[in-house]
Amino acid sequence: MSRPSSGETARSAGGAARLRVAGVVPAAGASARMGRPKALLDAGGRSFVAAVVGALVGGGCDPVVVVIGAGQPEVRRRAEGAGASVLENADPGEGPITSLRLALAALGPYVDGVAVLPVDHPAVRAETVAVLLDALGNSGAPIVLPTSGGRRGHPAVLHRRLFAELLDPALEGGARTVVHRHLQEARLVEVDDPGVLADIDTPDAYRAVFGAVREP
Repeated sequence: MSRPSSGETARSAGGAARLRVAGVVPAAGASARMGRPKALLDAGGRSFVAAVVGALVGGGCDPVVVVIGAGQPEVRRRAEGAGASVLENADPGEGPITSLRLALAALGPYVDGVAVLPVDHPAVRAETVAVLLDALGNSGAPIVLPTSGGRRGHPAVLHRRLFAELLDPALEGGARTVVHRHLQEARLVEVDDPGVLADIDTPDAYRAVFGAVREP
């Protein structure tokens, strides 16, 4: 994984210095409810994984890391083609927290936070990601979450001061526990992007957004 140079400074749309935030895409699940690999489904002409990586890259995340399961060469190819680095989670049985921990370990001290966007949220816009990254730097909050119609969605943007809690082996309930633990301190940002709520993990959910289930 390439490391940002020490002289780099990220800039927000207004020109102010912005925290360096990596994108993390947990994509190591079995896709049991969908019945086929979600990462390879069509999201309007490109795969889910390419759409999610594109939103994170376009929104200013650097680097973007996709964590895949063992034996997924096509997912790896699509993720790398979209501009992501890829890690393999050989034992994702405990859920997405295992993938997030692999990414945090690989990122080390090089980032100020992470934007966690599951692979089953391919409709999130890059502009939304950019707004959330700006909010993390401007608010001083440990967590920034998008809302649409008052409902919380993805990605969750987490400041690095929460990394120790996420890496704690005694943590139960995964990243959701950490988010709820700090919800009173979180910055909620209302966005004009229904994609933050579009959790597409079943065929019915897919058809509601894209029509017949298909691969690109």
